[in-house]
Order: sequence, then structure tokens, then C-alpha cells
Amino acid sequence: MENEPILLKNGKIFTPFRVLDESCILLENGVISKIGKDIKDIPQGTNVIDVQNCIIAPGFIDIHLHGGGGSDTMDATYDALNIISKTHAQGGSTAIIPSTLAAPIDDMIGAIVAVKEAMKRCVEGSKILGIHLEGPYVSREQKGAFDERYIRNASAQEVERILKYVDVIKNITAAPEIEGGLELGRTFSSKGVLMSIGHSNATIYDVAKAIEAGYTHVTHLYSACSIVRRIRAYRYPGVVEAAYLFDELTTEIIADGKHLPPELIRLVIKNKGVDKVNIVTDAMRAAGLPPGKYMLGDMEVIVEEGVAFLPDRTAFAGSVTRMNEMIKVLVGQVSLSIQEAIKMATVNPAKMIGVYNRKGSLIEGKDADVTVLNRDFDVVLTIVEGKIVFSRLH
Repeated sequence: MENEPILLKNGKIFTPFRVLDESCILLENGVISKIGKDIKDIPQGTNVIDVQNCIIAPGFIDIHLHGGGGSDTMDATYDALNIISKTHAQGGSTAIIPSTLAAPIDDMIGAIVAVKEAMKRCVEGSKILGIHLEGPYVSREQKGAFDERYIRNASAQEVERILKYVDVIKNITAAPEIEGGLELGRTFSSKGVLMSIGHSNATIYDVAKAIEAGYTHVTHLYSACSIVRRIRAYRYPGVVEAAYLFDELTTEIIADGKHLPPELIRLVIKNKGVDKVNIVTDAMRAAGLPPGKYMLGDMEVIVEEGVAFLPDRTAFAGSVTRMNEMIKVLVGQVSLSIQEAIKMATVNPAKMIGVYNRKGSLIEGKDADVTVLNRDFDVVLTIVEGKIVFSRLH
């Protein structure tokens, strides 16, 4: 049975190219049916919702997150992924890509299988589009919060095992300079997987080779990325400078106001342009929960000041932020327009992972993925493929 038609009226609608004041959007059979000031011929039985001048935005797409609501992707169960999906739907995400940590190969496979099951059974919140493998093929010098015991080269044997699940894998973060890193890029980019440089100590020359091998993206810029350094007095640009220099690379940022201050976010956008930057939460299991001690893999981390720290506070251990909270940062602290901020959470990630033909923008015929926000950017309503999965309406 199809979802009942939904009409959202009296909203401020953000399409990719314009803003429509006091307008309506009709959702039928899981897709966007009509958009306009005055919609005629509303089907009988339509759920008419007056959003009272709230923002009607495309559903947010988070291509990099580890958990939320007390659960983590590496828990490798349907129930954990369902909790994560419901937690992030409360932040306006209508589509997510859960991410792994550096871990033994059997644990990674377990997480992939769990995500595949969740995609098949469906979840109750944000739609799961696939899995993001972040590590274990990364640099020890840029390990961030990864457990060093599980960091390793990309061996042909492991790559062959993972390749069996390429239909579930949407993006992979790796350090291209490690042994097997370039071959990893060639193998998976040829299968349509977004290959991203991250947790990498590469020089700009390594990055050039990586682009030739199919890498097109940079994971959470400035976090676990090499930067210009001196070797025998000579300066060698790193991943950060390469991200700015090479137009072939897109990038993502954790716009929680903690990982990057507003000035660095402005610098990234000034150099790359709004079209080539997307926001990700990189949220860990404490997202949506109060401060305290939580587990990240086998490590205990501390959540305080709105972010997760390693116990010695020498590095962040992921964020606890959801997408709408980053929209608040981009508009309130970085001074982007609402349209620019929304684009970085919708259009851009949809294009980067190859789903823009059906998601990422409010266009007739696309999936009915809609997020309604009040003027403080709090989520009022989250609709996934025409079904209300979260509501603050009474």
C-alpha cells in the first residue's frame, strides 16, 4: 500500500535555483508530484499540513556518519542501524551512509552484511543508501581516533573479499600513499564507488597520482589530513593544499563549529566554491545523547563541549552533531545564505555519490525526501520517500 498523499502548504520552498515563498508541495506515491503557489486537483484523502512559513528543504544526505542514539555501525546489527537512522532523521537527514572504523576484516564484513540487511528490510528513519568504509587502509601518522592495531596496507586478499560487496559500498576513505592504496582506488572507482583521500599523510605529488587512480574526494578536510611540511628545508604541500589546487577534487567538512572554526570553513568554501563542498556529521554513537563517556570501537571517549574527545583530549573522536545543527553553524557563524547551506547538505552530496537523479533537490518526479525547518533551523518534519518518519507537529 502506497503512502497517503501529503500536501505541505504555506512554506518557503528551496529548489536548487529559486526560493518560493508561501508555496505548496504535493507528495504522491513516494515522489514529488507538484510544486507551486496554488496546487489544484488535490487527491482525496490527502494529509494537508500547514507549515506556517517554515522552510521546506530537500532532505539532507549525510555520506559520513558512524552512529547515533547509542548505536554504532560496527555494532553490525539491524537494530543498531535502525536506531542510527531514527536518530539522524530527527536532524533532518532523509538519507545516510553509515561508516565503519579501522577494524579486523571479519568485523568490517559483518558491518557490511548488516547494512545490506538493513537496506533490504528498510529502517524506520533516514533511508540507508549503502556503507562507507573509512579505513583501515590509512596512514598511521594521520590515524586520528583510529585504533592503530587495526591500521594496515590494502592487501590484494582483503580487497578481493571486500569487492564481493561492491553493490553495498558507496564510498571508501583511504590513504593513497600506502602500499596498495592506488590499486584500491583503481579497483573501486571503476565500479562506481566514490574514492576519497583521508587519514592520509600524502604529499601533493601522491595526491596527483591518486587522482589518476580514481580518487575524486577528500574526507573531512583538515581533520587527519597532511599539510605543507619541510623535508631537508624543501616545502612539500600536503592533502590540504592539494584539495585547494586540484579542481578535480571535491571535499567534505564537519561543520559542527568544533572541528573547524568558522574562519577555516570560510577558507574552504572561498577556495573550493560552494558547489564542491558538502557537509557531513561524522557523528559517533553519542549523537542525540547527553555528555559523558562512550565507546568508539574498543576505545573510551569523552563527550563534552558538544564534541567527542580522546581521553587525553589530544584529538577529536568524531562529532555528536546532526545535520540541521550544522546548517545553524553555516548560516549563523559562517554567514552563508540559507540556500548555500542547504545545497551543501543536499545537492552536493547527492551528486558526489551518484544519486542526484532521484534525490538531493525538490524537483517534480524526484523522491519525496523533504525536511521542514523552523526559523531557528530546528527540524519540524522529516519525510522519507513520502512517509513521515519524524514530526514535532501536534
